[in-house]
Amino acid sequence: MKPVSYPLVRQFVLSTYMDVFGAAVVVFVCFFKNFHRTIYYQGGIQFDIPIENLLDMIQQGAFPLGIFSMIAAVFSLMATRLTGKQSNWGNFIGLLTTISSGALDYLFGNASAIITYPLTFLIFSVALVRWGRGERIRKRDLYYYLIIIAGLIVGFALVYLGAYLFGGRTDPLFLNVVALTFGLSLGGNFCNAFKYEETWLSWVVYNIVQLAKAVIQFNIANVAKYIFYLFNAALTLFDWRFNGDKVSE
Repeated sequence: MKPVSYPLVRQFVLSTYMDVFGAAVVVFVCFFKNFHRTIYYQGGIQFDIPIENLLDMIQQGAFPLGIFSMIAAVFSLMATRLTGKQSNWGNFIGLLTTISSGALDYLFGNASAIITYPLTFLIFSVALVRWGRGERIRKRDLYYYLIIIAGLIVGFALVYLGAYLFGGRTDPLFLNVVALTFGLSLGGNFCNAFKYEETWLSWVVYNIVQLAKAVIQFNIANVAKYIFYLFNAALTLFDWRFNGDKVSE
């Protein structure tokens, strides 16, 4: 590998142990908080289903929302870690997990997910193609700021439009948090497609807000995930900014 200015930071970003640790945190917290006993049944979310009744209810048509959320969170975490390692596999897994994340977000009350997540899917597709062509890390420029601003505008517009068209939770705090996180993710994902190093600054801010959203939705899997994400994003930002591209000799 090409020598870097801060090898310990690069070692953290590329560490397989950190991948395992992040996944273990998500799984441990989910089981500790009994989130695996959460189901979606007869049009609503039910928490703390007795473990002895869980299988019977699933056989009766209940969707194992907690278990599925936990698995999806682990895969989403792996997508983020691989992207930080500058592997295009991160974009590929992110593309796939967008589908499951959209479905889960919808079940947790975000009806606008019907129109917001397809856009995220499209952006991941662009990233997959551009990285496959050898995209290199770039410094921020005018287009970076325009992308961030446009992402926020489109995010708020689509979330409120989705709430108006499809219903779901419409309390102002929930809608504003969802709109802000979606707007930040739009800008962050599109900046990732062009491999801006400040992509990870966007994710630092995003993860702080996303923590609040996860608490509002009682999505314990995402609470654990975004605590780890926040730490990971800060270190990856430092790595991309000061160590640059991962280039084989």
